[in-house]
Amino acid sequence: MSCLGVHFALTREDVEALESIDEEQERLSYLQEELEERYFKFLKIYVAESDKSWDAMHRALSDGQLTWDGGTFPLNHAVLGGKLLYTGSDYIMSLKTPTQVIAIATALEELTEERFRQMYDRIDKNSYDGELCDEDFEYTWEWLQEVRKLYSRASVEQRYVLFTADQ
Repeated sequence: MSCLGVHFALTREDVEALESIDEEQERLSYLQEELEERYFKFLKIYVAESDKSWDAMHRALSDGQLTWDGGTFPLNHAVLGGKLLYTGSDYIMSLKTPTQVIAIATALEELTEERFRQMYDRIDKNSYDGELCDEDFEYTWEWLQEVRKLYSRASVEQRYVLFTADQ
């Protein structure tokens, strides 16, 4: 699998439809066949791709590890933190509420490149799949800018944010 990350700024109606599906595999199908298709085709301003950088991004914004609950709110919720909507090992779906989105957007807005570098340098190199280097940092920082913009837009419009990644 490619492990590509995507953040979606969803409406309340989209979240209600997604959460109304009890069976997780059906929920994943709805995401892939309905939401992804609609958002990528018609609502691209509510999509922030993060390629494979989401892994380092989450580690830097939390506690250096790739865990669901490491670090502290709100930064640890920017990627993996939040309500898990899918628990299979082949996909990640983590939902943030509008209230959480506002806190995350504010924290991301205050984050400087220098501070993010300090956080990136705390990543546990023994558990990280990539190489921790200047090039990887720049790659992660660049993708983070799109995620920041999405959180900012979502916070103003009272949207939820759903992070997804295929495994």
